[in-house]
Amino acid sequence: MAQNGHRTHIYVGLAGEGENIAEGGMLRRAEGEDDWQTITNGLPSNPQVRALLVHPDNPAVVYAGTQSGVYRSDDRGDHWEALESPRDGMDVWSLAFHPSNPDIIYAGYEPCSISRTEDGGESWKQMNTDRVAYPNVTTYMPPLAKRVIGIAADPSDPLDMYASIEVGGLLASRDGGESWDSITDGLYTENHTVDLHGVQVSPAAPGTVFIIAQVAMFRSRDRGHRWEHIRFGEMFPGGSYCRGLIVAPDDPNTLYLAAGAGGGGAPAGTQEAGALFRSRDTGETWDRVDIGDTPPSRMFQIAIDRAAPSNVYCCTGYGHFYASNDGGQAWSGSSLPMELSRSRHVYPMVAG
Repeated sequence: MAQNGHRTHIYVGLAGEGENIAEGGMLRRAEGEDDWQTITNGLPSNPQVRALLVHPDNPAVVYAGTQSGVYRSDDRGDHWEALESPRDGMDVWSLAFHPSNPDIIYAGYEPCSISRTEDGGESWKQMNTDRVAYPNVTTYMPPLAKRVIGIAADPSDPLDMYASIEVGGLLASRDGGESWDSITDGLYTENHTVDLHGVQVSPAAPGTVFIIAQVAMFRSRDRGHRWEHIRFGEMFPGGSYCRGLIVAPDDPNTLYLAAGAGGGGAPAGTQEAGALFRSRDTGETWDRVDIGDTPPSRMFQIAIDRAAPSNVYCCTGYGHFYASNDGGQAWSGSSLPMELSRSRHVYPMVAG
């Protein structure tokens, strides 16, 4: 759907994980078209694409995080160029723009490392994560390395930043990413609540941080010092598997959450299912969005086009894809054009 001459393009990255590395890939589809295109020209062989960004001012510029560092395309993914980012033995798992300067980009890696560019990706500097200490319950979990699965800055104070660690809790930086510390405290008997899958900072409420974990969502109103459990509709006894969280670009009070049942901390035998939830009041109350289906797989990703925010998309880890062109009121469903399995998941999805 075109708005003011703008045509939305949806990008989907494919990758495996750990011992289950299979064929990766990268897909693109223009709004209004039925067919997905493979766009891997210039990406590394068998690209494991786990992070994506579309430039907020120039949607032709797209960044992709892979097993071989960060890549950039200046033509909507038709061609890709490797950037001089850390790459040897470092898989990129997250990418994030500075809230007000898109030339500043942060990249999060596995094993845990964070790098920053201030010139759109031409040069990178590794940030200091030497002081990070993980909760004891997550320390000895080979072969899982600590991966930075999400990065977010407070739009009201970009010096205040957060990084979510899968099986490792939450990190914070108070100096714009130069140095990082763990702000996860307390004694834990299991890793489910500190096995994080994402972090967002509210543009509508300065200092309000949301984190999503293997079994729940939490909110802090004081920059991560104290936390409250956010209830939004449990999909198994005791919680829900939370995987994706996004703030609507046209309404800072609106958040979308991708969640599911099965896997993670769910009780044994829980049947997998996916769902999309939405809050219109900065996380106070939540409703389950009627997408016209109950997918048999956990919802993994959400994307909204900043230039055409009525275009909202979500996708499960196994490729069930849903699109709305009216701000999430009516939806259509389809599937990505490939066989997906445990070794091949949909990781990032963006629109622009």
